[in-house]
Amino acid sequence: MASIARSVLILATALAGAAFSTPAAAQNEQFIPILSYRTGPYAVNGAPYANGVVDYYNLINERDGGINGVKILTEECETGYATDKGVECYERLKSKGPTGAAFINPLSTGITFALTEKTATDKIPIITMGYGRADSKNGAVFAYNFPLLGTYWSAADLAIQQVAKELGGFDKLKGRKISLLYHDSPYGKEPIPMLQVLAQKYGFEFTPIPVTHPGVEQKSQWLAIRQNRPDYVLVWGWGVMNSTAIKEAAAVAYPRDKMIGVWWSGAEPDVTPAGDQATGYKALMLQHGAGKFPVHADIEKHIYAKGKGSTEPVKIGEVLYNRGMVNAMLGVEAIRKAQEKFGKKPLTGEQVRWGLENLVLTDTRIKELGFEGMLKPVSISCSDHEGARYGRVQQWDGKAWKVISDWSTADESLIEPLVTDVSAKYAAEKKIKPRDCAKET
Repeated sequence: MASIARSVLILATALAGAAFSTPAAAQNEQFIPILSYRTGPYAVNGAPYANGVVDYYNLINERDGGINGVKILTEECETGYATDKGVECYERLKSKGPTGAAFINPLSTGITFALTEKTATDKIPIITMGYGRADSKNGAVFAYNFPLLGTYWSAADLAIQQVAKELGGFDKLKGRKISLLYHDSPYGKEPIPMLQVLAQKYGFEFTPIPVTHPGVEQKSQWLAIRQNRPDYVLVWGWGVMNSTAIKEAAAVAYPRDKMIGVWWSGAEPDVTPAGDQATGYKALMLQHGAGKFPVHADIEKHIYAKGKGSTEPVKIGEVLYNRGMVNAMLGVEAIRKAQEKFGKKPLTGEQVRWGLENLVLTDTRIKELGFEGMLKPVSISCSDHEGARYGRVQQWDGKAWKVISDWSTADESLIEPLVTDVSAKYAAEKKIKPRDCAKET
């Protein structure tokens, strides 16, 4: 089989790269599958994210004894960022553990599209933090999809807000040229409808430019950019595509400070391969950036000091490691919330879905969890499966990411009509009767 699976009882995990399995343990364990990609052209981004996920689950077991006494059991399955392998991993893992998968995190918009109907049928939540289907913000239609913290439509609006700020106001967008260099996949295509709405509203010329997987060949795209001379280039890349884009921009003398990457194009592996050529490059932040916070001290104490870490200690606190931690934390807190209603025991995906839809993280709770400074409050509801749509902008100074903006919020008045329209069309196509959120508790 092409996929690489690893059964990991996290409380016994040594290195995340180790390949071993443990037999099904006692019935007091919550099973969480981990779809990851540590091989292939996207591994440079996929591996640090997976390390953050694994280390946080490990922390919950080692420090807390599990979630209210329920240990976390995982199995990691290698997708290589391929949709078919992602579906294969899901089908193989969805029924494991005493109650099946608590939720699924595909870390791929393509896999998300392929699994959306399956997970709804199987009653397993699909968490797509900062990616996935933007229309799935509408929980009345997409009961089992949770694009937590930000969709690509929110990201598109936040990027244009930043451009407007740099130009001196939204009125200065009129007549400007903005190009989108995007990964030619469901992921890269997702922001296009929102950018078309924004172009019509503000009067800028929008040009989408696709890049074929995996993104190592971009010379023709950058030749077109040099000829068209856009005022800004938005980068919707992943893996090797990101650093290649920066190198090619330098080759045609396109200013890096006029490039703004989405939050999946703004981590250390995206800039370091380009060396000094990356200096000045900007990217959105999915709220958090790089750096260490109180939760990292706990991970160092309870995991790395015991030799159970999944990566080199120096990698703790990098952008994608932190994102994996945040993602894992949100899943854990959803389970904890669901336990309030269904009991402190292993829960089904359907029960965890209730926990996700009723999840509220206040500033106080975020501080208790050790994530203060990494994210703002989150409040999920039936009608809003995104829960928060904040962002900041960071810039690479040649050595580190520096935050260069205040917090911004995506414009709900522009996004919601598109969400309503597209999700209604999906519901009609799939013959889904939207839930009445006023009756949901």
